[in-house]
Amino acid sequence: MSGKILEIDDITVSFGGFKALNHLNFSLEPGELRVIIGPNGAGKTTFLDIITGKTKPTEGTVIFKGKNLRPYSEHQIARMGIGRKFQTPRVYLNLSPRENLQLACNRTKDVLPTLFKSPPTAERRTISGLLETIGLSHKADMKANLLSHGEKQWLEIGMLVAQSPDLLLVDEPVAGLTDEETERTGELLTSLAESHSIIVIEHDMEFVRQIAQGQVTVLHQGSVLCEGAFDQVQSDPRVIEVYLGSSEESEPDHHAPAKAAPPVDTPLAIPD
Repeated sequence: MSGKILEIDDITVSFGGFKALNHLNFSLEPGELRVIIGPNGAGKTTFLDIITGKTKPTEGTVIFKGKNLRPYSEHQIARMGIGRKFQTPRVYLNLSPRENLQLACNRTKDVLPTLFKSPPTAERRTISGLLETIGLSHKADMKANLLSHGEKQWLEIGMLVAQSPDLLLVDEPVAGLTDEETERTGELLTSLAESHSIIVIEHDMEFVRQIAQGQVTVLHQGSVLCEGAFDQVQSDPRVIEVYLGSSEESEPDHHAPAKAAPPVDTPLAIPD
């Protein structure tokens, strides 16, 4: 075994002749926080889909903790230790943050017993710790629909952590957030990286600068264009060209079109 927590080997995903991923190779070390950027159509969504089992590769393999994920369903892969946070928060709006975390901690139990029976002492401590980690202790018992967009993002991240995953996949966590919420989200992910492996898909380059601890990976046309430190990637001529020239290609189930890119003589700012 290589010791990598995640290895993606020569992955291709074809949709009716369109290659959303094209002989892509990628690896992640245990405990690493990796940010992945790329223009619309680069393959970022499909990249997460093949890790979670939502999409099966046309060619190639995805290895998680030494195990080939191809035979397994999304549900089975999640139980192996992969948690995914989508761009739009998926929380129970009519329940409180505390109740949301209770349910996340008890995925194998029925909803009603979980909510109406007092949780064990160890579980209460876990939930209290998570509420503190995500900054929602003071709003623990209010309805989640009263939380701000950023607070809902933090709650969903907390719900993922409650399931004890080894790998967190986080898709555009600061879209629509205020500057203060964006900074706090960065602090939260950096803190979680001390005990988890994390992959973050992001467009906001100031946020990428905040959280990038090592390599940043740039995807383009379904392949890895380059990898390196944030400053190295941001000034790479290939990356600048990709963003200035993008994005006529498209990818199934992707986000809004990119905005116009800046002039060449200004620092690269990834469109959102």
